[in-house]
Amino acid sequence: MNNLRLKALLGAGCFSLALLGTAVNAAHAGGLERGGYDVDLLFDPAPFASDVSGTYVMPERKLKNAVDTAVGGPPLTVSSTANNTESYWVPYVGVKATIGYGVDCMLDYSQPWGASSNPGIWNGSYSNINTQIKSNNYAGTCSYKMDAGKGQLRFIGGVFYQEVYGFKESYASPFLGTTIGRVDLTSSGWGWRAGIAYEIPDIALRASLVYNSQVKLDNIAGTLNVGGVVNNIYAPTQSMPDSLELKLQSGIAPGWLAFGSIKWVNWSVLQSVPICTTASQPFPCSSGVTNPLIRPTSLDLMYRDGWTVTAGLGHKFNEQWSGAAQISWDRGTSHGYGDQTDTWTLGGGVAYTPTPNIELRLAGAIGVLTSGHSGTLTDQNGYTAGTDVAYDFGNDLVTAISGGVKIKF
Repeated sequence: MNNLRLKALLGAGCFSLALLGTAVNAAHAGGLERGGYDVDLLFDPAPFASDVSGTYVMPERKLKNAVDTAVGGPPLTVSSTANNTESYWVPYVGVKATIGYGVDCMLDYSQPWGASSNPGIWNGSYSNINTQIKSNNYAGTCSYKMDAGKGQLRFIGGVFYQEVYGFKESYASPFLGTTIGRVDLTSSGWGWRAGIAYEIPDIALRASLVYNSQVKLDNIAGTLNVGGVVNNIYAPTQSMPDSLELKLQSGIAPGWLAFGSIKWVNWSVLQSVPICTTASQPFPCSSGVTNPLIRPTSLDLMYRDGWTVTAGLGHKFNEQWSGAAQISWDRGTSHGYGDQTDTWTLGGGVAYTPTPNIELRLAGAIGVLTSGHSGTLTDQNGYTAGTDVAYDFGNDLVTAISGGVKIKF
């Protein structure tokens, strides 16, 4: 294969995976996913590469026909509709370097998890008024590659430290009327990743399989504020989900590259997170405890596992310009409780390389959040979530825009 064709294929491949993956994945993310995990920078052929990007996601999930179903006190008749989502940023910073023969390492900062739901005062105010969850992830990942047949076999491993924190506000109890309760929690934990990849640079072929472990949060603590009365609270150990992702790409013609991926995320590890008062220790803290003096509230998620399938094409028009397009389907993590149903997303973008050392990228995505209904749902332990409100939602729009710059030499 001549050098011009090889450069065209590699250029299209690096662009498609680095840019569209961020914009589209952030737009259709299920569960608490925001940026997720990404080690694509590790594959950059340059001895040194740095990548800085940001994605702005604008979901427009609207709730309707909301009915207050909380037991006790007069029913709420405020508003049967609410805008449940807010726009948010997803930043990423990564640095990769070749540190020896066949050895590449990268350091990166990301925000893999998050949630931003702010419906305000509505008929579901006993369930949620404002929920904000954020995360910080600091990761180090290395790989070793060796010749194997026509290409190279790469072994991948790394560790990451994760912080997860946030708050939730809602009416505290029907028996307290419109008294607002606020839960603030913070936690942290460690995780690891391992993977394998096979590459044939002559045809821009790459197949990678990467597993990211669960992150056990065994230090969840914070405060509960009800009408100005503050209590210290905690939650039993919870885990952020593990994931497994298979990515494929290959040159199919001069300057053209096809790519796709399948990702599984173990969101079913997060069901109902009981919130208990520290004063109640050593009584057990679980979702099955009904005594409000021990477990005054909980964070109900009730997720099922997430699956994401993507497919796309990349093309390099000339030495400076390349483009890519992608379609993606994400299986919703909600299945009777919550509004995270299936999402279909289209993405596209361009990359401009004014010099071999600099790449500027701009991408966008548009998707459909499919319709559904939220009511009650009982988990395998007999806990029932969704007893505070029932509501419907239609097909809604989500859009995202992403920009980034890569510097390498």
